[in-house]
Amino acid sequence: MKLNIKRFNKEKNPQNEISNFEVSNVNLLKALFEIKTKMDNSLTFRCGCKSGICGSCAVRVNGVEKLACKTTINENDLIEAIKNSRIIKDLVVDVSHETSLIERTKSYIEETQEYNISQKDIKSIDLQSNCILCNSCYSSCPVYDVNKAFLGPFALTRALRYINDKKTPHRANIIDSIQSNGIWDCTLCSACTMVCPQNIDPKADIMQLQNISVQNGYTNPNTQNIDFDMDFNDNFGGFNPNGF
Repeated sequence: MKLNIKRFNKEKNPQNEISNFEVSNVNLLKALFEIKTKMDNSLTFRCGCKSGICGSCAVRVNGVEKLACKTTINENDLIEAIKNSRIIKDLVVDVSHETSLIERTKSYIEETQEYNISQKDIKSIDLQSNCILCNSCYSSCPVYDVNKAFLGPFALTRALRYINDKKTPHRANIIDSIQSNGIWDCTLCSACTMVCPQNIDPKADIMQLQNISVQNGYTNPNTQNIDFDMDFNDNFGGFNPNGF
């Protein structure tokens, strides 16, 4: 089976090239190991658990974000590094900036306190807790593509997880931290939701955060510039679209 891999090496000229390989494995991660051990040991990629838990093997397959360890390849598939992160080499990207966005949302327990936690409490944060930080959502996000200050999907999902966590004593700090370059900048396009390997819905999480923010006195800054002071008596130049 023919596999095409988009390579990057800043020490070479040209820095980008597409290498073609004939592989026997249909699992993408196994195919990458086959190439590295038998054909080209310079091929660089990242992996960890090999079972879809660590998220480190995220790549793009024909333009769609996938976990290599969970992906079955087809003839002539194009494999490339995930988008919107600096490529270090081949399929390995620098994810330090995306990880730092979590710190900006203050999504962590600042103080240790004792609480009685019920199964209902656990269920309220269970799905968001399953995020494996694979960066697929950032790779697919059109807002993050043009604005690297945007907090982005998994940072906002994590914010919701800690806002809903009964053990979080300072929820107001988290809510305040997600207003600028955060929940109101999302276009709600669902691109992140479609590529999440854990079936998390960051779009729905962000909508929840918007509702929580409104309940806590915040407003959508994008609506403040809309002029609602319109003359409905003759707004259509004498033409009434309702026929009267």
